[in-house]
Amino acid sequence: MASRANGKDRQMRQRIALEAARIMAESGSQDFSAAKRKAALRLAAPDTRNLPGNAEIEQALIEYQRLFLADTQPHRLRELRETALQAMALLERFAPLLVGPVLQGTADAHTSVMLHVFTDTPEEISLFLMEHAIPAELGERRLRVGAESFAQYPSYHFMAGEIPVELVVFPLLGQRQAPFSPVDGRPMRRAKPAAVRELLEEDGAGG
Repeated sequence: MASRANGKDRQMRQRIALEAARIMAESGSQDFSAAKRKAALRLAAPDTRNLPGNAEIEQALIEYQRLFLADTQPHRLRELRETALQAMALLERFAPLLVGPVLQGTADAHTSVMLHVFTDTPEEISLFLMEHAIPAELGERRLRVGAESFAQYPSYHFMAGEIPVELVVFPLLGQRQAPFSPVDGRPMRRAKPAAVRELLEEDGAGG
């Protein structure tokens, strides 16, 4: 009996992961918690304690995109990575690093390019954008920096053509320790321009 119950739990967990991935793909949301709650509700299992982890949902999202968005998602991902590389060249003095879905490969038509930039004077970013006639909106990004601790960082949003870009501003020492990923709880993966170029070369080879 226990084995049968465990099998049903695994099946429900997989179904919730797949439905959460579909919700994220269709809505453009990056909120794993909201997607899995909505998925559980749609599958008539709102009280289940066997919710999938964020990494499981990310894997299901990759599979969903491979199966249902093969005609559009790879092309959009390449556009986003090319824009990221151009923005990183412009922002070279701030040691930009690419993070998030554009780096991970799950980006789609709803996704912004997200870069971490580094300066002990955040106003430098604002002045730099003004000097280059780039209209930008100031905001904040809340990121986990410890097991139970979060920090707020200034962010700047602007458009590079038709592609939205977000710069999250860290102090110079922030290059040493990445904030924690909302997907797996580990230090967030970050990429320098050379690594982004390698990804684009791999994309080209795959196409």
